[in-house]
Amino acid sequence: MQNVKYAPEEPICAVATALAPAALGIVRCSGKNCVELVSKVFSRPAALNKAEGNTLVYGWLVDKTSGNECLNSSEGRTASPEATSTVSDSISENRIDEVMVSVYRAPKSFTGEEMVEISCHGGPNVVLSVYNLLLKNGFRQAEKGEFTFRAFVNGKADLTKAEAVREIIDSHTGEARSRAAGRLAGNLFEEIDSIKKLITDTLAAIEVEIEYPEDEETISDTFDMAWLLEARERLSALNDSWKGEKLYQDGVRVVLCGKTNAGKSSLFNAILKEERAIVSDIEGTTRDWIESYVDIQGIPVRLFDTAGLRETEDVIEAQGVTITRNLASDADLNLYIVDGSKGLCDEDRTFLKNSKNPCVLVWNKADKSEAGVSAGEANNPEYPNVRAEVKISAKKGSGFEELYKAVGSVLKEGGATERAQVGLGSQRQKDCVQEALESVSHAIMVAEELTLDAVVQDLEDALDSLGELTGEVCADDVLESIFSHFCVGK
Repeated sequence: MQNVKYAPEEPICAVATALAPAALGIVRCSGKNCVELVSKVFSRPAALNKAEGNTLVYGWLVDKTSGNECLNSSEGRTASPEATSTVSDSISENRIDEVMVSVYRAPKSFTGEEMVEISCHGGPNVVLSVYNLLLKNGFRQAEKGEFTFRAFVNGKADLTKAEAVREIIDSHTGEARSRAAGRLAGNLFEEIDSIKKLITDTLAAIEVEIEYPEDEETISDTFDMAWLLEARERLSALNDSWKGEKLYQDGVRVVLCGKTNAGKSSLFNAILKEERAIVSDIEGTTRDWIESYVDIQGIPVRLFDTAGLRETEDVIEAQGVTITRNLASDADLNLYIVDGSKGLCDEDRTFLKNSKNPCVLVWNKADKSEAGVSAGEANNPEYPNVRAEVKISAKKGSGFEELYKAVGSVLKEGGATERAQVGLGSQRQKDCVQEALESVSHAIMVAEELTLDAVVQDLEDALDSLGELTGEVCADDVLESIFSHFCVGK
């Protein structure tokens, strides 16, 4: 496949690590004759050119803009004392960095091409000097995602694996990374391939009937409907998996809200395990919202601590209360904090009754002896969006496991999130599966009524949709959209 932006085989290079002080930095290269090109700026060119795939070569990167003849002739024959001195002086004056060069020979590399990865010291100036040296000596700057694109066009990865690379880079929690790693390992591709076989076998059976028709048979007798029923069931499961997978990729907004002095800031600090919010017995201490990212049951959560809900004549605090209500109305989940030693007041009941978003009712201060409020509000028909309730002590750190379980349970409602199930990794994949599911469902519906040709058309459409998912059938603009969201160097 030809692509002007991503020119196949052309030698490319990119910085593959963050430009920040570190122990190591990596500059990665790929393309035709890239080992030979790197050898021209390497202190041991012959050793590098002779290196086998999956091996390391030690040496120096050298700017050979001067003393070129001496440097290139120093390996492989005995030099005169004068020449040796010249070579040594020239290398010393033009050294960039002491490096280890990893050599990969086609097709046994990430891109399927000849590749080199230069491991240098991790100072930003050092890494950029190595990178700029390569640009001056035959390489061009890699585009975003170009290494992964080359892996795709060279058959080293399908689109599900390519997208999983970006998912892993963007993952915020261990659970999100683990799910993306499963797709990178090929579990989604294998599931799609298995479903395609069911459809293909059905098509083959229909083609035989079209070629050798028997008048006494009905359309439904010409192929095994069980194959299509199984394909529909598995496509439906994949389609339903997207809601759960999206939860782990995109994360959610969770807002801590409630009356003043209910313990919102104490809970915020306890969840973060650090003193981020000011805690005081004085009502109205928190006047503005603060936020932080946390991992709750593997779900990336953007957690907000907010001003207490109450009527106040303080203009600044009143503005904070308004912001709290706005944040709560936009949240994916509200944790409504109540002082368990006092129970619900009219303001609490009004909020819970009018809440349009899911809520977990959190009875705080359970460490106090008088905290004996009875639960049961999660089943109160007056509060339809109170999905769960728990008792905790933010001060003592008790009840948090139950809190996290409740939050995870509410957030996962209606989403297929079981780890044993293969899941989709992008909206694009979801759209392709949805189209395939509709085609297979339509084929099943019309099998008793229309001609075999109509069923064949539906099944071919389903195969086209699944082929687009894995990249067997894909337009250039779709590919550019996918790979342009990658970082440079990947």
